[in-house]
Amino acid sequence: MSDHGATDAGGDVARIGPNAILQLIPVLDDVLGRAGRDALFAAADVPVPGPDSGMLPQDQIARLHVQVRRDHPAQAPEMMRRAGLATGDYILANRIPGFAQTIIKLLPPALGARVLSAAIAKHSWTFAGSGVFTIVARAPLTFSIAANPVVALDRAAAPICDWHAAVFECLFTTLVWRQGVEVTETACCAAGAPACIFELRPRAATRPQG
Repeated sequence: MSDHGATDAGGDVARIGPNAILQLIPVLDDVLGRAGRDALFAAADVPVPGPDSGMLPQDQIARLHVQVRRDHPAQAPEMMRRAGLATGDYILANRIPGFAQTIIKLLPPALGARVLSAAIAKHSWTFAGSGVFTIVARAPLTFSIAANPVVALDRAAAPICDWHAAVFECLFTTLVWRQGVEVTETACCAAGAPACIFELRPRAATRPQG
């Protein structure tokens, strides 16, 4: 994955990786059907990207995500979570080399979390766009996305970044804490906070029965 930055060649259009939409499409098709998915894209005034699309304007991603939440409030959290987990799977399959994954898995969890967090921070422009990603703390591992553009158009009473949370959950469950990771968003730009804050905690290991 090369670093092109979050803006296009003209420097005036902030962009985010296409998986913020591409991994949502099959989820929408499954839950809403093709007609329902097409209606959402039309309402959001967002073209359906092709599977080989490059970085997409962040405003398109924000408009589609907010349209999903507005039109399907009951189903949106699970749909966004599924899309986020699929995005994490895509990153593991296509963006993090196998040898790097093996090394992270062999490290003690605290060190593995540090290495993976550093890699995420290095490439944060791919999911934060014009927002600012920061590793806030190590215990618990805490991430911040200031002025998160994905939820910039939305207003909510509680955190709504299910897509981001699921991406973090997938990556850290696969590579660091194999027993699972609990990702809690404690503050959200959509709820009036200056930054979306995510706390990651390993789930307690379960003992085998018998």
